[in-house]
Amino acid sequence: MILQSELTLIPDCEFFPDRDLSSLTTFKLASRADYLEVKSVAALQKVVPLLHKYKKDYLVLGWGANQILPATSDKLVIHLSFPFDNKYLETLRDEYVVPASLGINHLTGHAVKFGMKGWEVFTGIPASLGGALYMNAGTNLGEIGNIVKDVTLVTTAGHLRTEIMNSESFTYRHNHFVKPGEIIVGATLKNQGQDPALPQKIKDYLDYRKTSQPLATKNCGCVFKNPCKEMQAGRLIDLLGLKGLSVGGLRVSPKHANFMENTQNANWDDFRALVDTINLEMNHFYGIEFELEVKIP
Repeated sequence: MILQSELTLIPDCEFFPDRDLSSLTTFKLASRADYLEVKSVAALQKVVPLLHKYKKDYLVLGWGANQILPATSDKLVIHLSFPFDNKYLETLRDEYVVPASLGINHLTGHAVKFGMKGWEVFTGIPASLGGALYMNAGTNLGEIGNIVKDVTLVTTAGHLRTEIMNSESFTYRHNHFVKPGEIIVGATLKNQGQDPALPQKIKDYLDYRKTSQPLATKNCGCVFKNPCKEMQAGRLIDLLGLKGLSVGGLRVSPKHANFMENTQNANWDDFRALVDTINLEMNHFYGIEFELEVKIP
């Protein structure tokens, strides 16, 4: 194919046709698609306009912790693998310019070392920075949007665009600045001061997650958004007695009802069927239907 040939000519790009993607997501659902690893921002600036030239749909796959991929897809799956020197996080800074491909776990480690006030919000989230920013990832401790100064994106024309954050940039599990086709490539995070109690706060929250969530299983994190602050999706599912409910190779986690566990070789159809079953019960007993927190391309 012409597009494939042109992609392989771009430096810092590696193309894999019809790749098995099951190992690239935390849910491990069976999935295949053409896959492109991009190792520099400059390369991505060439890739995105080329895809638009050939009208090729694409999606970005980070750690794959919050995405449900179909069994097969015509979209090109892009994975960012930008270079980063971990020594950068050995020093306390006024602000931090970091790439979208950086794992959130590295930022948590820095937060523990220096007691970064406000940085506890993403504790334990298995995600790249780009994915966390895209969905305004968070925990019971807060949301990542609270510590972001600005975000840099590659536009569909291949240009770099920097978005300065404001009070309307993020809402619950959603951003309001990424335009269709744009890809987040980095961000500036704020140093909001130090808190001597923060390392213990992070440790306590990690301990809480270990006891309350099925971290050792193949899952995609919380499946549904909470209907509101006072109504936890997991609690509502639990009240309906749906913990342990299975469809195909998936089951509602016995430990936390807003998690689904891949106990066999589950696929997209199993996921859709289990989501529909839960929403059917929710609508029947509570008159509400959950909105998905996980992203479906």
